[in-house]
Amino acid sequence: MIFMTRIQRVILSVMVDITVVFVSFILVLWLKPGAGMLYFSDYLAALGIFIMIWVGLSAVLGKYRRIQSNKLKDLLVPVVLSGLASLGAVAILMYLFRAEGYSRFIVFGTIAVATLFDLILSNMVYYVRRSVVIGESVEREYRGLGRTEDAARLHVLPEMETGLEESEVKEYIRSTILEESGEEAFHFLNRHALLNDRKTLILATTSLFNVESKKPGTYHTIINLRRINDIRRMNKFFEAVNSQLPSGGIFIGCAETKDMRKQRIFRKFITPFNYLFYYFIDFPVKRVFPKFGITKSIYFFLTKGNNRVITRAETLGRLVSCGFRIREEAFVGPLFYFVCQKNGQPVYDMHPSYGPFVRLRRIGRDGKIIKVLKMRTMHPYAEYLQEYIYEKNNLENGGKFREDFRISTQGRIMRKFWIDELPMLYNWFRGELKLVGVRPISEHYFSLYRSEVQGKRIRYKPGLIPPFYADLPETLDEIQNSEIRYLEAYDRHPLLTDWKYFWKAFYNILFRKARSR
Repeated sequence: MIFMTRIQRVILSVMVDITVVFVSFILVLWLKPGAGMLYFSDYLAALGIFIMIWVGLSAVLGKYRRIQSNKLKDLLVPVVLSGLASLGAVAILMYLFRAEGYSRFIVFGTIAVATLFDLILSNMVYYVRRSVVIGESVEREYRGLGRTEDAARLHVLPEMETGLEESEVKEYIRSTILEESGEEAFHFLNRHALLNDRKTLILATTSLFNVESKKPGTYHTIINLRRINDIRRMNKFFEAVNSQLPSGGIFIGCAETKDMRKQRIFRKFITPFNYLFYYFIDFPVKRVFPKFGITKSIYFFLTKGNNRVITRAETLGRLVSCGFRIREEAFVGPLFYFVCQKNGQPVYDMHPSYGPFVRLRRIGRDGKIIKVLKMRTMHPYAEYLQEYIYEKNNLENGGKFREDFRISTQGRIMRKFWIDELPMLYNWFRGELKLVGVRPISEHYFSLYRSEVQGKRIRYKPGLIPPFYADLPETLDEIQNSEIRYLEAYDRHPLLTDWKYFWKAFYNILFRKARSR
């Protein structure tokens, strides 16, 4: 393990700053119209002076003191201030010394680009620190809470005035659901719940109060006809429903998924206005703004938390994290409906995995848990669905989950070109991974392995380049056999084995287009 002292962190930050300024200078020279790189030698002395100004002002303004802060504002404000101060200092020096021979484009462009790079790096540092250790809360839920068997037909019902005939109750419920949700939704709900039972509560609400105000244990099924997209504190709402239901109770709800929303917008506007509205207004505001601390406040100011964009994976993942097991899901009319069953208490995940980086719990050497850093390729809360995906779809060729809807569009692109695995170099530098070795896998996936393979696996560090890319196995058994062959060869000739597997994997990746899905 590598632990850095405060002085070492400051030295590293200064070195990064110097690199940022130098790279910014080269980039601006390259962008300058004409033969920009010819200026390189003429500006070297001035660049050295500027680097001293940049580092000195950064130190004075506290940029290096706040590098350990977990607040985004503490990281970004000193960057902006040091950039502005450097701009002012350089402008004054150029005026005092009549430095008219220096290009304003190169000088001020270098400051602007360096400040931009610094802001990007500060954001990355912030989100790496906030990256969730995926697996801890999920494992806690499954390990500690136990499961309940499927109930047969569950008894479900709304609050109705007494004295009404049964036929009147049925007609009232039917007409209410038809008016609120439509005929398709009524038939779906009628198949999964006894709509006229007195232990059914049917709501059309986005208010947490309307759930919490009920007496716990009164109802065995709760149905909400309103989309969860309009619920401001979604998890709190699900947690409240969980607290109202007995073990095995049923919760039925609906959502408009991201893809359904996109289809609705494309139908609503004519081409090309539908593309312009979706990609330049709706997508940035609804999908990009909520992901970053600096724009999240703008998002909530504009939307008040209503009409949120949510994916199918996030919907189901949130439900599982709140103590439910998914029993049924279906696209009904314009909405996505889910039927879930209470099988435990909520996890109360205080750090949902929304950022661009995640830390994955993986089995390391001697069976110890290591936290592997990767770029996010799955939708938020998707980590809670691993067991559900396995039960529903099992594994496909290559040992991946079949039809894994948890992976986002950009995630598929990142996986195809291994962009998501670049942060794992951090674990390599820490000594938790080696260059060639068995793939670092989750505890759930590890449990699918044969016991003899498990025993061999944990004797070694996992690797960045697994034997999978050398042998290209398809089934889980073939993957295990491939790893056994590698480990046995590694036992006999460690360096030679890694050398051979590295170049074989390199060939398959480059010429046979071996890719991660």
